[in-house]
Amino acid sequence: MRIRYDEKVDALYLRLDDSKVVESEEVKPGIVLDFNAKKQVVGIEVLDLKRRVPKADLKQLKVLVA
Repeated sequence: MRIRYDEKVDALYLRLDDSKVVESEEVKPGIVLDFNAKKQVVGIEVLDLKRRVPKADLKQLKVLVA
């Protein structure tokens, strides 16, 4: 699993495996799931992360991602 946080767009992306993404679906506002050909979730994107997560937790995330 890989975790990427893009501070410029304030988005967190969790990549669960390396299979090709063939479809994406916004399941709730700002939560997007990526699916492979077998309809398995292979990625999760969380938009507007600063609004969703307290700043203290976001600082810990930056340490984990770096």
